[in-house]
Amino acid sequence: MNVTTPQIGTVPGRYWHHLDDGRIQCDVCPRFCKLKDGQRGLCFVRAREGDQVVLTTWGRSSGFCIDPIEKKPLNHFLPGTPILSFGTAGCNLTCKFCQNYEISKAREMDRLGSLATPEMIARTAKEYGCSAVAFTYNDPVIFLEYAVDVAQACREAGIRTVAVTAGYIGDKAREEFFRHMDAANVDLKGFTEDFYHKLCSAHLADVLETLKYLKHETGVWFELTNLVIPGENDSDAEFDEMTSWVQRELGPDVPMHFTAFHPDWKMMDHPRTPPATLIRAREIAMKNGIRYAYVGNVHDKAGSSTFCHHCGHILIGRDWYQLSDWNLDAHGACTQCGTHCAGVFQPRPGTWGPKRLPVRLVAPSAGSAPAS
Repeated sequence: MNVTTPQIGTVPGRYWHHLDDGRIQCDVCPRFCKLKDGQRGLCFVRAREGDQVVLTTWGRSSGFCIDPIEKKPLNHFLPGTPILSFGTAGCNLTCKFCQNYEISKAREMDRLGSLATPEMIARTAKEYGCSAVAFTYNDPVIFLEYAVDVAQACREAGIRTVAVTAGYIGDKAREEFFRHMDAANVDLKGFTEDFYHKLCSAHLADVLETLKYLKHETGVWFELTNLVIPGENDSDAEFDEMTSWVQRELGPDVPMHFTAFHPDWKMMDHPRTPPATLIRAREIAMKNGIRYAYVGNVHDKAGSSTFCHHCGHILIGRDWYQLSDWNLDAHGACTQCGTHCAGVFQPRPGTWGPKRLPVRLVAPSAGSAPAS
């Protein structure tokens, strides 16, 4: 699909059906918003217009930035490489601790930037030497049609795509969405129904179904992130139950990131996560058989680095987003003992480091290269 004017931001949605009472149900996520004409779903960007559900943010972004891929976070997918990152507006969850709430809770479409077609995004990623494009900042599930179109353009250009998502997506939509993704980081926000219901207005079971689908029905490389919030999801019992489930249902090779919370949005009264809590979560995960467990949002080289699960040799040294040691051979195996490390690796790591580079997309007719 080609859009030629910035005014075009609305395209037909693909996942909805009519109800007997005259409403239309959106089937993109398990919220199943039931809409009368003119109403929007909770995500705000999917709306009923006449006799269909439409996406209102196709081709419109909240901004583009080149990040280290480790920031997504992905530690086992093309380490050290730059990734072109962007989001739109809105979200299908209501997380009270949202740390991107200016974007995910936005209700003003004019806050979105200028037109960004899939072809423009793929071209910009290629010209800047990015390994991939990331759908992030807000959940790409809600702009599924746009994300899929961008992913197709990227694939044609030899660029991979990454979804940073909460995994709250309907069965049919899930199949199409992840069919076009090369990698994902899924936020496993907690491991109790009470946490999801009280703080996110969602259900844990739907997220777990997505994780099992990713593992058993796709070839998508994925990693998990658990934002650890003091007093909410930071007990040893919950870490134990969560990591035991991951090892049992997804296997030992799915990396887990335990990241530090900072007070934000509607949870300003909660303290920052003590580093000791993250270390404890990592230790519990490894005790339960998770081979690659990490701490995040803190400086901790040991907790951020990758070690061989067989001989203990350091494979990839990290401190925050800066790589140091690299002891994987060209096939992704430990140079000390030859044991394979799970992931998607290049023969040598990238050298992007911790840099963050905002970029502005420019249409082909306006110049041959995007301006930074």
